[in-house]
Amino acid sequence: MKPFEGKRILITGGTGSLGKVLTRRLLSCEEGTPRKVTVFSRDEAKQHFMRLEFRNMLLSATDEVIYHNFQQLLEFRIGDVRDYASVSAAVRNSDIVFNAAALKQVPTCEYFPFEAVRTNIGGPENIVRAIENNDLAVETVVGISTDKACKPVNAMGMTKAIQERILIQANLRCPHTRFLCARYGNVLASRGSVIPLFQEQIRCGGPVTITDVKMTRFLLGLEDAVDTIIAAVKHGLPGETFIPRVPSALMTNVADALIGRRKIETCVTGIRPGEKVHEILVGEEEAQRTVIRDKYYAIRPMLPELDNHKESEPCLTAEYSSADNVMSFEKTLQMLEERKLLLSCYTSEHAEILR
Repeated sequence: MKPFEGKRILITGGTGSLGKVLTRRLLSCEEGTPRKVTVFSRDEAKQHFMRLEFRNMLLSATDEVIYHNFQQLLEFRIGDVRDYASVSAAVRNSDIVFNAAALKQVPTCEYFPFEAVRTNIGGPENIVRAIENNDLAVETVVGISTDKACKPVNAMGMTKAIQERILIQANLRCPHTRFLCARYGNVLASRGSVIPLFQEQIRCGGPVTITDVKMTRFLLGLEDAVDTIIAAVKHGLPGETFIPRVPSALMTNVADALIGRRKIETCVTGIRPGEKVHEILVGEEEAQRTVIRDKYYAIRPMLPELDNHKESEPCLTAEYSSADNVMSFEKTLQMLEERKLLLSCYTSEHAEILR
């Protein structure tokens, strides 16, 4: 049976970049027709514009199936993941919960760390408390995490690492609910990510700012991120953390590909507060607990009460870092071209001109 067939699905922080793509995928009914999809967030303006964006996008695309589902299945609910009462009311009528609500900008979390604690730690704790205190029949909760939760050096990563621990341990608090995490790195063109920044700097004539010439990042699209989340629902065991297997690139190559043949300079500005040179999706210690689930890595839970499905050998012997197996400039350019992220007619045929 398809995992979302007849399910009531709640997406906290559903007006964000990921939430929109996840909502559209759910309404496509590829993995079953949900009974209801609820977008839960605290910003009524974003909900209003998301509703209009979906209506206009789906009408212009004449995708009648998704448009019909949009009209019949999608519901918007105002609430704050920090507020237990509103979380409890929303979770009460849900079978599957995706927790995408987060403070995710690294510098913002450094300047306002307790705000990150309230959202990134208090939010998932409120979800667990709501299920535990009210004995709710929620089937699955998936926490959306980040590479920065692995070997964290900044407030954003630290709070996301605690979110992972809260949700993994919740399998003991609420044994009738399956709690999982999905952890991934830089999402191409998501709100607040580096590619929209580079694009805006190019439109303004430059310079394009690079924090460190050695900086690398994993690159995956929003659809790939959603694939990871859905794979966790379909294949994950309680307490596991799903990791996509994705390529990585030098940020200097990303900048060069986006600039193309324009006469725009780049400048090195230095590492921002809390920023890493390389992303790490699986740490050295976690590698010993990492196995293959479908096409993904899955980190088995640290708690022995939950690790009841031990495979004989881990699939990794070292950490999984964006510094390993970095794509060439040509491959990076091809990926950006395929994702339609280039601002001009500059395509892979011009690679030799630059190089």
